[in-house]
Amino acid sequence: MAENETYTVNQSKISIIQGDITQQTTDAIVNAANSSLMGGGGVDGAIHRAGGPAILEECIEIVNKQGRLPAGQAVITTAGNMPSKHVIHTVGPIWRGGSQREPDLLASAYRESLKIAAANNLASVSFPSISTGAYGYPLDKAAPIALKEAASFLQQPSSIKEVVFVLFDARTYEAYTTTLGKIK
Repeated sequence: MAENETYTVNQSKISIIQGDITQQTTDAIVNAANSSLMGGGGVDGAIHRAGGPAILEECIEIVNKQGRLPAGQAVITTAGNMPSKHVIHTVGPIWRGGSQREPDLLASAYRESLKIAAANNLASVSFPSISTGAYGYPLDKAAPIALKEAASFLQQPSSIKEVVFVLFDARTYEAYTTTLGKIK
């Protein structure tokens, strides 16, 4: 493990760990969802399976009320059977080479998730690496956006005291710790 796993911003903490986001005890975990909010592969499927039917029921209500969730936006539901209290569902962009507003949409996905956490007076939130799995966003381009958005958000006063990046594999963990080392 690299020694630069934690970064303090304005009395709040950004941490990077390798692990399973469904096991996190933060107030909320973030789901890298698809726009239908109906579950899918990767982290999305894992969160829906671990949380149970309550998450899907709330997602159906949200979609029935407002339609599909566009890339860069976020909504909040219960966490069902998981240790966290809430799931913030956000849709990251599909990588199409970088010229289709992907960096702006990815930054917005992190920012909107943090805004919802703060609006719900949550103190801690865990993120996966949004869009870097099935959506194909290059890790070396995604990690700086994720970490800069978190650090920028923590510069302002809010209820959030801890942001944890929970990365499933060693390659993603390395990309984030390397990026954090450069940012620090």
